[in-house]
Amino acid sequence: MAAIKLGVKSVAMVLGKTIHLHNTTKTVFLQHERWVKHELCHIKQFKEHGYAGFILKYIWESIRKGYYNNRFEVEAREAEDL
Repeated sequence: MAAIKLGVKSVAMVLGKTIHLHNTTKTVFLQHERWVKHELCHIKQFKEHGYAGFILKYIWESIRKGYYNNRFEVEAREAEDL
């Protein structure tokens, strides 16, 4: 579903401290430093807000601002450049 929404073939999704990969391999994922940094930021966000807290805040942000402007996605995109 995320792949369709984002218009991409390969997707990574974090739940808690686990990065779930769709249509990609661990090897390919790890070759993309910016992608890895993005997903590691989401792991940090889960840790900061708690599992349920992060999911609820993430959904609320997405409803209010959409995926791209969701503050958690903005922060994760910024982390790609660190």
